Amino acid sequence: MENYRLVQAEWQDAELISPLFNDYRVYYGQQPDLAGALAFLQERLKAEESVIFMAVKDVAGSRQAGGFAQLYPSFSSLTMQRLWVLNDLYVAEDLRGQALGKLLLSGVREYALSTGSKGLTLTTMTDNIRAQRLYEAQGYVRDEEFYTYDLIFK
Repeated sequence: MENYRLVQAEWQDAELISPLFNDYRVYYGQQPDLAGALAFLQERLKAEESVIFMAVKDVAGSRQAGGFAQLYPSFSSLTMQRLWVLNDLYVAEDLRGQALGKLLLSGVREYALSTGSKGLTLTTMTDNIRAQRLYEAQGYVRDEEFYTYDLIFK
């Protein structure tokens, strides 16, 4: 984690995060679109539709992002409480294994607690074993009770 610290992003930080966001999308099979990634992040942050944390370090007078986590707000109707969706978590490939994912998960946990939420929820690919190990090591529990269904419009 050498010299990385956790920072909550502002809309001006979208340029810093967008290359990582683009890589994240490519990892999940999307075509590269750096301009689209930047515009998407700027829109979410300006409209306060998401909260993004980034692992950053100072390099030669500027900041360098090594990873990010993006939360979207939601609610639990059953418990009538706020719930955060940890929609995106990504660490640059060459920085994996340096505890940046743990730093980001710790930050989103603290944020969720500070907002009085019920907790955090996330979904990951069934074959993303490395991420599953990270989540479980941080106290996340795999849901064995509910199935997830999607209705996708193309």
